[in-house]
Amino acid sequence: MSDTRRPRKPAKPYRRPQKDPVRVLAFEALRAVDERDAYANLVLPPLLRKAREKGDFDGRDAALATELVYGTLRRQGTYDAILASCVDRPLREVDPPVLDVLSLGAHQLLGTRIPSHAAVSATVELARVVLGDGRAKFVNAVLRKVARHDLDAWLEEVAPPYDEDPEDHLAVVHSHPRWVVSALWDSLGGPRAGIEDLLEADNERPEVTLVARPGRATAAELLREDAAVPGRWSPYAVRLTEGGEPGAVDAVREGRAGVQDEGSQLVALALANAPLEGPDEKWLDGCAGPGGKAALLAALAAERGATLLASEKQPHRAGLVAKALAGNPGPYQVIAADGTRPAWRPGSFDRVLVDVPCTGLGALRRRPEARWRRRPEDLDGFAPLQRGLLRTALESVRVGGVVGYATCSPHLAETRAVVTDVLKQFPGAELIDARPLLPGVPALGDGPDVQLWPHLHGTDAMYLALVRRTA
Repeated sequence: MSDTRRPRKPAKPYRRPQKDPVRVLAFEALRAVDERDAYANLVLPPLLRKAREKGDFDGRDAALATELVYGTLRRQGTYDAILASCVDRPLREVDPPVLDVLSLGAHQLLGTRIPSHAAVSATVELARVVLGDGRAKFVNAVLRKVARHDLDAWLEEVAPPYDEDPEDHLAVVHSHPRWVVSALWDSLGGPRAGIEDLLEADNERPEVTLVARPGRATAAELLREDAAVPGRWSPYAVRLTEGGEPGAVDAVREGRAGVQDEGSQLVALALANAPLEGPDEKWLDGCAGPGGKAALLAALAAERGATLLASEKQPHRAGLVAKALAGNPGPYQVIAADGTRPAWRPGSFDRVLVDVPCTGLGALRRRPEARWRRRPEDLDGFAPLQRGLLRTALESVRVGGVVGYATCSPHLAETRAVVTDVLKQFPGAELIDARPLLPGVPALGDGPDVQLWPHLHGTDAMYLALVRRTA
């Protein structure tokens, strides 16, 4: 009896997965953000530096890796909504490393100009390298579903209609948690167009902004760098366009200049220029870490013959402050001390800045992962500290002196609510109008306090209230 079965096809030879250094590095950065609660802006630079030293990367590779990491983190909420419709189980049941690979693939498909076939094949190859062949098949199946539509078509499908649930619609379309959308809208006020502009600005890659520290560097010197343009508002600011690398700038390497958002510069300048009654000799930065504002304040104080005391509770952050101030042209002191339990006598200072710890909702452009880590209950944890620091600042300044209360959050619970509550308990103080101290800056509202915005001013969403002690 003859055998009529078809002869078996020879098995395909095993192909070793091809390691793509750019995508592997992006995956490693996302895992660090997820597993260690690290921040991408701290994790990514050393990974890129190591890849360059090994000869794996050139400038284009570094730019692509940076885009993959930050783009995936910024659009995580949107991609989660899309992936949830392509996976046959709740996303929380998908292993986090697999979800990171899927998110990287979704960003390449929906947020870049990489052709769809290349985005899928490159991501599946990454999955083979970091996850194994079995889970790579799952990644392939899911991404082929994602590739069926472009981003606009997906948003039509997964975002609830604006008319039915405006906050949830904006949360999905602009990739912010719903509670953050609600809080930002409350702080901003106004029509839909304003909040959409703000949310979209949060998803844009910010320019690198430098500060020329007075007496040590000038903006004119920094403007001689490639792709450098003047700042918009601060006379000491210079912006690096086209992905300029601050580490390549001599003045930055030497500490004569630093990386500092223009909003942060404006806060320091406003406090330094606020009108005083009486002497102007002793300044205090009561929450000085990591040292950007302290370095600018110390330089400005030196020009007037004044002295800055920079206080920071955490010793390692106090070390960063000392490094930022090293070489200041005038006298200064850095101490590790709790700003709510001051190591100085009441009424010792003419000017006091407290840039208080906060949720960081004003810096989501720079730290996109923060939007997914923060919870509404975090506000309750910061509230006593913020009020305590402002009360101590008012006790630390002399009568006639000025306190600047600043925070990198526009949330009303961290800004006006704090100032209002403390001033009710401290009758010997009054708000002064901060707006004239930011000359040329538009759209500063009704005052007397100031809220800066990414979409209006190109800065982080810094808040500033200036308070004069009157008794």
